[in-house]
Amino acid sequence: MTPSIEEHAQMTVEEFEHLEKHAPDAVKLEFIRGKLKVKPMPDQRHRAIVMWLLTQCMQQRPELLLYPEQDLKVEAYRNGRAYADGALAPVDHFVGQEGMWADTEGVLMVVGVTSKDSDTHLRDRVEKHDGYAAADVPVYLLVDRDKGALVVFSEPMNGAYQRCPTYPFGDTVRLPEPVNITLATEKLKDYAD
Repeated sequence: MTPSIEEHAQMTVEEFEHLEKHAPDAVKLEFIRGKLKVKPMPDQRHRAIVMWLLTQCMQQRPELLLYPEQDLKVEAYRNGRAYADGALAPVDHFVGQEGMWADTEGVLMVVGVTSKDSDTHLRDRVEKHDGYAAADVPVYLLVDRDKGALVVFSEPMNGAYQRCPTYPFGDTVRLPEPVNITLATEKLKDYAD
């Protein structure tokens, strides 16, 4: 029998949450697949991308909000904790949830924007999409600054996304159900580096 991730976790969720609570302001800690991850705080281009997406969502789906910098519980059976650059959910969705880590139930889309650090490939392109799929988040939108592209992960089933088309910045991208937002992504070229 193969040992579970929990048996090889670096720490318990309680230990992680205590550590994260006392971490310096210059970093954000995540606990994904039983491993501690350190994410640098976003730069100005990163923030501009999130704000651009927030505006697009508000204009097309005013009954929803893109909550920036949302802490989420992922991988329920592994007790993962992920820092999402944005979480699309109904207005007031997170009101009443206890603690800083929110449940993903009812979240329609999670947004990730790649950072300029050595861990971005594993964290943003692999581990997070696995965590969001395991939590049955319908859409994970990855804005890949290095590649100048959007990757739209959708149709989670058995802990994996079934679809993941990639669109270069400049394309018009229709985000699938239940998001139903169309992004004219020409503006993202201004934020690529």
